[in-house]
Amino acid sequence: MTLARKWVRAAVWISATLCAAYVCSLGGAYAQETIPSATVALDDKETKEVQPLVERATPAKPWFNLYGWIEAGITGNPNAPDNHNFGHLFTDRANEPLLNQVSIVAERLLDPNSTDFDLGFKFWFMYGSDSRYSKSLGLLDLATNNRIQPDFWEISTTIRLPVPATNGLDLKIGKYQDPMTVEGGDPRGNVFYSHSYIFNFGHPGNETGLLATLHVNKYLDLYAGVNRGTNTTFQDNNHSVAFEGGFGLNLLDGNLTVLGLTHDGPEDPHDNHDWRYINDIATTWKVTKRFTAMTDLNLVDDTAKNGKWGGGVAQYFTYSLVDWLQLGLRAEIWRDSGAFYVAQYAGNNDVIHFLRGDNLSPSFPRDPSNLGGGHTTYFEVTWGVTIKPPVPKPLTALLIRPEVRYDRALTSQFNPFAQNTSPDQWTLGLDLVMEF
Repeated sequence: MTLARKWVRAAVWISATLCAAYVCSLGGAYAQETIPSATVALDDKETKEVQPLVERATPAKPWFNLYGWIEAGITGNPNAPDNHNFGHLFTDRANEPLLNQVSIVAERLLDPNSTDFDLGFKFWFMYGSDSRYSKSLGLLDLATNNRIQPDFWEISTTIRLPVPATNGLDLKIGKYQDPMTVEGGDPRGNVFYSHSYIFNFGHPGNETGLLATLHVNKYLDLYAGVNRGTNTTFQDNNHSVAFEGGFGLNLLDGNLTVLGLTHDGPEDPHDNHDWRYINDIATTWKVTKRFTAMTDLNLVDDTAKNGKWGGGVAQYFTYSLVDWLQLGLRAEIWRDSGAFYVAQYAGNNDVIHFLRGDNLSPSFPRDPSNLGGGHTTYFEVTWGVTIKPPVPKPLTALLIRPEVRYDRALTSQFNPFAQNTSPDQWTLGLDLVMEF
């Protein structure tokens, strides 16, 4: 049995076990039999209600939540000679339907209103094309070369410890998504199907390590942690650790939040001397019940090869016309000063091979579609809507998200799009997210 099949079989077995545990946790709530109320006829033909001998039990809240979603979509591009959307990663295949995610999540959240000891966890298994860019070194990284791949996006435990004069200390241990940026790997929380340059090229992705969050008070959180580096689990491409730290602000009764983080450490293959500094400040302001503004400021600097920096800003606006219809707009400028960060990858595992440093070997096969974008300042603007129609059980929600996106190189030295032949690119995207 191949390694890939072993991991998939293990994931299915774990998912089945979690389903059984979840059902058992619900079953205990109904173990107590109840006697229904009845009426008794009296001599004067009046009736009197007889109360039940045992009160009907209220279903207990399960100890953890088991849920999931399926995301599929397509991105049309009228000028894609090599079937690529340059500047995209998770939506990089032009005019090709993608099964982005089939996700199963078992999660126990910490009680947000308690400062006492608490225990939480998150197990997130995903099968889909998104895994090509979410995987970490040493964990299913080369399990298969197919477009659709398995991955454990998160396997973590969170412990809350009481700390006097604070709201507690949370310790997250395991593999987890980095909390930077406005966007995330879970499509349900994103405004658009496509991702920003910041999320694709200026974001750490995921880490394996320890992240501590001290809730100083209801307004201020402090972050500090150590991990094995970006997208690294059981293997390390440079045998070095990285540091992450920062702050979070919770203002205006939660209507204004600010998260500022820095992730610092060696990240280049076979190089533990040069450091990469990834910095991000994400702000979300719920201006009214229906109108929200989000701002993402990003700066990345790698000291390799005399220094390579990238960075920019993305601004988002959303407006809910009604409960089931939301309008969205994103405008972004991102600079790749050293032709170092923005690229497209032809093979399904090429990004992992580059992360491992396999491309540094003279024998590594060269693909003409593995392209960079040069010393370029990128601009993109995306318009879209999110439609939430009613759905029958057991589904819990359905998101339909059409979008129109325009990308352009603001600098004239290089044409990054359409196989390095065009200064701009139009794409039309559509995805569906079915939650259960």
